[in-house]
This record gives sequence, C-alpha cells and structure tokens, in this order.
Amino acid sequence: MPREPFAPPPPDAAVYVISVAAQLTGLHPQTLRTYERLGLVTPGRTGGGGRRYSSRDIEQLREIAELTSSGIGLEGVRRILELERDNAVLRRQAAELAAELEATRAALHQASQAGLGRPRVDAPGLPNKLPVLRPRAMDASVVVWRRGR
Repeated sequence: MPREPFAPPPPDAAVYVISVAAQLTGLHPQTLRTYERLGLVTPGRTGGGGRRYSSRDIEQLREIAELTSSGIGLEGVRRILELERDNAVLRRQAAELAAELEATRAALHQASQAGLGRPRVDAPGLPNKLPVLRPRAMDASVVVWRRGR
C-alpha cells in the first residue's frame, strides 16, 4: 500500500511546541515567552496550557527577530506589526470597495443603455439621488451627487 504524501499543516494550525518554534526561529524559548507576554505573538494553547505555535506565528517571530536585530526596540516592533495589520485590513477594504465600485459602474452602464440613466424627478422640484451618466465620462469616473440636508 503506497504512503500518502505529507501535507503541511494550514498556516494557522497551532502545531509547534515552544522548543521547535525556538529552533525554527533561532530564538531562545524565554524570548518567545517574553514576546508573548508583550503581545507581539499569541500562540495557541493545549488543554493543559502548553504553547503551540503555527506557521504564521513562526513567520511573525522571524520578522520580529529581523526587526530587533536591525536595532528597532520592542515597542517599535509592536507598532510596526500593528501598522502592518492595519495596512492589510485597509488593502482588503480598498479591494472590496473597488470591486463594489466596478459592479456599480457596470449596473449604471446597463441602466443607461436601457434608458434608465436619465434624471427624473421624484417629487416636484426634487431630483432623484441616482447619479446621472454622461456618455463621455463613462470610462473615467462616476460621480454621485446628493442634495444637502
């Protein structure tokens, strides 16, 4: 019976004990405990309270080691990691907004092709709040105008 190939654990699977994590990062186990105490890394825990590090934790520890070896203090490292997390969140949000904008542009384009993009009046003297599409501005941008309150 042939053996199945080894599949590495998922990046967030907490599988490495502290001694293995220390060996993989080149750091002392006490340093890993200090980094945890400072909130720089948060390993998983077993039922008995033992630390278990994931591949993602190992990468984070390597990044911390690289930053500290270049002369950055632990508070600076904490701030850098925080800013990197914030940046990742903002990049995801920007990608989501860009996709939403593209979908909105496509829907507005379809509506204009169907003759639905012309301004209309919802109530006497009050235009609707949908953007008006101009054929020449179609590939440049869409501007949404809202009446002030």
